[in-house]
Amino acid sequence: SLANLLNEAAIVAARRDKEEISTAEVEFALDRLTVGMEKRTGMKDKKRQELVAYHEAGHALVAALTEGFDEVGKVTIIPRTNGAGGFTLFLPSDEQQDSGMYTKKYLESRLVVALGGRVAEELRYGMDDVTTGASGDFQQVSSLARNMVTQWGFASEELGATAWESPQGTSMGSAQMASEATQVRIDAEVEKIVRKAYARGRKLLEDNRALLDEVSETLIREETIDNDQLLDLVSKAGVLPKGKGERFAQLKAMEQALLEGNAPVPA
Repeated sequence: SLANLLNEAAIVAARRDKEEISTAEVEFALDRLTVGMEKRTGMKDKKRQELVAYHEAGHALVAALTEGFDEVGKVTIIPRTNGAGGFTLFLPSDEQQDSGMYTKKYLESRLVVALGGRVAEELRYGMDDVTTGASGDFQQVSSLARNMVTQWGFASEELGATAWESPQGTSMGSAQMASEATQVRIDAEVEKIVRKAYARGRKLLEDNRALLDEVSETLIREETIDNDQLLDLVSKAGVLPKGKGERFAQLKAMEQALLEGNAPVPA
C-alpha cells in the first residue's frame, strides 16, 4: 500500500515538474487513492458551495471543540469522483490506532461529530431545507450506536452486561438471543444514545454560531483548510479546548523556532 501511494505521489510530482516528492504530492496521492480524483464540475454553483461548506464545517468545528477527540487533518469542499461533495479528514492518535480500543466517551464524541454536518445545515437553512447530504453520516451513527448497545455493553445498566449481537450484526449462535421485548428495549437505548449526541452537537454549534459561519466562509473562499487554520479560528474565538490549545501552542512555537533558525536538532 505504501509503495502504491509513493508511486502515485511520484507521478503527481512529475506532472508538477518537480524533482522530489514533497508532502503536498503524498497528500494529493492519498486523497486520490482513498476518496477519488478531484471533480471540478459544479464548483461554480455558489449555493452548492455554501451548502457543502456548512456541512463540512459542522463536522470539523464539532471535532475541534470536543476535548480528547481526533485532530482534523483537513476539510475540503472540492467534490470527488466517488460522489463525495466534500469531506473532513480526521487523524486518530497513534495510541488509539495501535490499541484498537476506544472509550465510551470517545465513541459518544464520534456520534456527535458525525451528526455535526446535519446540525449545521439545520442552523443555516432550517429544517425544511436540509438535504440528503447526511445520509452516509446517519448510516455511520446508526451502526455505531447499535454496536455500543448490542456488542460493547454500553447500555449494561438497562440491558445487562452481555452481547446481544455478533460483530456481523446477527444473533449469537443459532438461537435468537434477544426476545421481541428485548429488541424493543435495544431500539430504545440506541435512540437514547443518538438523541443525546444530537442534542450535544446542536448546543455546541448554537453556542458557536458565529464561528460556524466564519469557518464556512473560510472554506468557501479557500476550498480547503488544514488543522492549523481551523484551530487558529477556534483559538481566536476563545473557545479552544485546553488540551488542543496546548498542542496548538507547541506547534506554533516550533514553527516560529524554525522560521528563526532556532529549532532543536532531532535526536
